[in-house]
Amino acid sequence: MMRHRRPARITMLSPLAVGTIVFVAGAVVLGLVLPPGEGSAPVAARWTSLLPPLLAIALAIITRHVFFSLVLAVAVGSLLHYTAPAIASPHAWVDGLAAFGGRLVDTALDLGNLKVLAFLPLVFTLVELMMALGGFAGIMHAVLRWIRTRKAVQAATGALGLVCFIDDYANAVIVGSMMQPITDRYRVSREKLAFLVDATSAPVAGLAVVSTWIAYEVGLFNDVADKLQLDTTGYAMFFDALPFRFYCWLMIAFVFAHVVLGRDFGPMRTAERRAAAADEPPETAEEPDVAPAANDDVPGPRARNALIPLGGFLAFHFTGLWVDGGGPAKLTGAVDLATWDYWRTVIAAAAHSTEMLALSALFGIGLALALGVAGGYRLRALVPGCILRGLRRAMLPAGVLILAWSLKQTCDALQTGPYLAAVLEDRIPPVLFGPLLFVVASITSFATGTSYGTMGILIPIAIPIAFTLDGNHYGPTTTLCLAAVLDGAIFGDHCSPISDTTILSATASRCDLVAHVRTQLPYSLLVALVALVLAYVPAALGLPPALGIGLGVAAMVAVLLVLRPAAS
Repeated sequence: MMRHRRPARITMLSPLAVGTIVFVAGAVVLGLVLPPGEGSAPVAARWTSLLPPLLAIALAIITRHVFFSLVLAVAVGSLLHYTAPAIASPHAWVDGLAAFGGRLVDTALDLGNLKVLAFLPLVFTLVELMMALGGFAGIMHAVLRWIRTRKAVQAATGALGLVCFIDDYANAVIVGSMMQPITDRYRVSREKLAFLVDATSAPVAGLAVVSTWIAYEVGLFNDVADKLQLDTTGYAMFFDALPFRFYCWLMIAFVFAHVVLGRDFGPMRTAERRAAAADEPPETAEEPDVAPAANDDVPGPRARNALIPLGGFLAFHFTGLWVDGGGPAKLTGAVDLATWDYWRTVIAAAAHSTEMLALSALFGIGLALALGVAGGYRLRALVPGCILRGLRRAMLPAGVLILAWSLKQTCDALQTGPYLAAVLEDRIPPVLFGPLLFVVASITSFATGTSYGTMGILIPIAIPIAFTLDGNHYGPTTTLCLAAVLDGAIFGDHCSPISDTTILSATASRCDLVAHVRTQLPYSLLVALVALVLAYVPAALGLPPALGIGLGVAAMVAVLLVLRPAAS
């Protein structure tokens, strides 16, 4: 997930950037040139309604700065809305600029949006508290007692990545820093450590039903649901898309499959052989102090300082959703609690899911503070720093979310969705749109390094098109496309050299960034290709998602088995 990074200078475009821009522009020009299909309904929108989202995508790829791209796209869209009918009128330009500023303010102050934004600093503060209280470090120390072999240390690294499901930053910093001395001791290459950390950060946090990602994704989904007047909630849409998150599921499966089978390929195989053959492990810094105590005389890291707040967070959240969604009244027997349809019905009926996230984070913070007091931590020294770090980490996703909402409102005013749907209707079969969207999201995310920006740009534009291709109802194409955007965004977040999680994974693992990208990219591309061909395409044809996941896992295992065993 892309958070804050320094704006890159605008230099010569890479072949990937040029190819992406040409692909997007060519597709739109082709759609404009061809006449609408026979079944298309006429729309009043102009072709210029496509400029704001195209500008956002192109500038994000060129500048690699999503804030600048989204701000300019919203500004251009606001001006187009007023100046297109009367470009020579000074009043139209003034009205457009006023609409630009007003749109940003109205979006930021909207009560529904504020409920979503309130969750972000709370959950980031909770993560910081659990780190500062030594909770995650305690989990690490408990697990490390079971490590005896190179395979075991790799499997433990992957397992610990699953434990840190609530936040990809916490995953990268904690798992990478804590495991680096151990993997060095067992001669596991730092390239492999960085891959294991990276592959269980964004893919795991993106799947978690309680995480620092969920409010952002649910906020975008809620906006789409309101626009399309769907009888569902953003949280229910997230659950509907969960079985179709093929890249995330298959990446997690690949992590453990290649560790258990002891197979590596490409540059990673070379790195592993070099590490295994080394006479001495690489020079290792002293044990990192990821979760420092607030004062010197308190106990060391304790797993309960993370497990209890996390457990309370989850319990409060699911209990709240269960009650809010009428779970007790819908319960006909204990067996219902184990069925997917029951929980989907209950969660879809929950009218206050966003508020429940914020309340759950507050409950978890309360538990963490109580544990800190019981453990002898000086809260006056501990809490302000955690709150400030939590607020700072929440600023970028909150800002991107506000801009994404504003861009969506701009496109609504210009009727971008209806125009594009009318152009594409009867030309793109629904069976191709989901897989194509996964490819476009992957390219955009890889080129920009931002999953948040990719979601914010593509979801408001692509999902209404999928809805149209579904016959104007919430059907399988819409659900598959929701998953395709999220999955494609995570692909780039996972392996782009300019993604913060990629950089953090390399830094925490003390691995060279270029070496990290070069060794993990073949693995990511393999999983993405398998997900596209054996999961997204079959799912678009109507096959169940479990079959796609099964085919994907079987294909990856078959590829690994034909390889020679890696260094042991």
